[in-house]
Amino acid sequence: MPTVQTITPCLWFDDNAEAAVDFYLSIFPNARITAVTRYGEAGQEIHRRPPGSVLTIGFELDGQAFTALNAGPGHAFSPAISFQVNCDTQDEIDHFWDRLSESGDEAEQRCGWLKDKFGLSWQIVPTAVMRMLQGDDSEKAGRMMTALMQMTKLDIRTLEEAYNG
Repeated sequence: MPTVQTITPCLWFDDNAEAAVDFYLSIFPNARITAVTRYGEAGQEIHRRPPGSVLTIGFELDGQAFTALNAGPGHAFSPAISFQVNCDTQDEIDHFWDRLSESGDEAEQRCGWLKDKFGLSWQIVPTAVMRMLQGDDSEKAGRMMTALMQMTKLDIRTLEEAYNG
């Protein structure tokens, strides 16, 4: 059986897939490009891209495969799809939040969600949130969720203090 990942998100970019991939690779410590394909002569009347320009870039972020596609205008990212980055520490939250939100849309920042400078939505979430939500005490979980809903970037200590009362 091949070692190809069964489901790979394909991210549609106008013509800046290379810049986006470089940006994401600079943020995630375990990241790499796995493949690059290029436009050829065939279909140029439709795609209008110079032969040799980048069509797709396969890349991985912490073992998760993605494809970045230079496909032209027409389809924008939506917050209906986001990528969740699970963080064990506040340092990890700070790193991913600060880097991914660089030059992004500040109006889109809430409850651990942000939109990066390419319009892609991310959730930067402490792993502790799921632990607190899955606990047996719904009152504690409710206090934590109330605190979470008031935050922009999530703060583990504040969430734990709310959970513990």
